[in-house]
Amino acid sequence: MIEDSFKLSGQVHLVLTGPDGELKDERLIKNLVVTGGKGYITNRMVGTADGVMTQMAVGTGSTGAVAGNTAMETILNAKSATSFSATRVMDTTANDAIDYVTQFGTGSWVGAITEAGLFNAADLMLCRTTFSAINKATGDTLTITWRVKTTAS
Repeated sequence: MIEDSFKLSGQVHLVLTGPDGELKDERLIKNLVVTGGKGYITNRMVGTADGVMTQMAVGTGSTGAVAGNTAMETILNAKSATSFSATRVMDTTANDAIDYVTQFGTGSWVGAITEAGLFNAADLMLCRTTFSAINKATGDTLTITWRVKTTAS
């Protein structure tokens, strides 16, 4: 009997740097590929009706991510395609992956950030995660690298 399993997983790498470039906070957090995000992937396989992922958002929500999430709890700031990049990579475990990267710089929202999400332009959510507060000050830059990868389960 042939048995094959396919799983999507993700992780978010958050790096907060101060105005002089010093590292203030760094975290690597697992996230949830939500049900709507999995549906998005299968829809893309049969056409392009659902636009590509082009936005990343941060917010102050504290309710943990669940598969049925379709939105973040409280979006504070979102970055779109003009400051967002996606690259297909082979990660260290030899699984196919995509890295999405953006920066929330000195002109972006400041304060305690506790959630992040990955979306397309139609606000269809692929992934969401929550975490203990990252406190972004006026001169700080928060760089987020979001890796979504396929794994055999």
